[in-house]
Amino acid sequence: MFTGIIETLGTIKSIEKENENIHVTINSSITEELKIDQSVAHNGICLTVVKIENNNYTVTAIKETIEKTNLGKWQTNDVVNLERAMKLGDRLDGHIVQGHVDQTGICKKIEDAGGSIYFTFEYDKSKSNITIEKGSITVNGVSLTVVNSKENEFSVAIIPYTLEHTNFKEFKVGTVVNLEFDVIGKYVARIEQLRN
Repeated sequence: MFTGIIETLGTIKSIEKENENIHVTINSSITEELKIDQSVAHNGICLTVVKIENNNYTVTAIKETIEKTNLGKWQTNDVVNLERAMKLGDRLDGHIVQGHVDQTGICKKIEDAGGSIYFTFEYDKSKSNITIEKGSITVNGVSLTVVNSKENEFSVAIIPYTLEHTNFKEFKVGTVVNLEFDVIGKYVARIEQLRN
């Protein structure tokens, strides 16, 4: 379980394919605090640490994860948002994030709003995921509040601190991002589907 509050950034040092799996090695300032078998969210994807060596650690992604996320597009030297699992009893500063990406989205627009920056994302509505105005959304692991909610599109307003401390500063129009929709909203949507 995560909160969507990014702890630090990591840099991808290597990517190795083995059968249907991908092993990703990352350099990060938190590596020395990690343990084998620990869960870490990478751009919102919960992955397990399988190896630690110096300031680098390795995680493995299976086919299902690769197909549902932007992980297959990662390249060496890409920067990823990192968050370790929350500790029981800590403050929940973001919202309840599972680290299970529902689908990807595409950055459609970036607008300077004089103190914040609006990012607009579009997603495939056939997956039955929804957003609501002032509801929560996780974009590349970052807990954000939805503005301008539409059927298959939403915007978020990013403050300068978030821009500086996440990989949002790397986004361009066309960037593919990981989306995790609010877990409560997903249950409500599923109940409605079962009623119809």
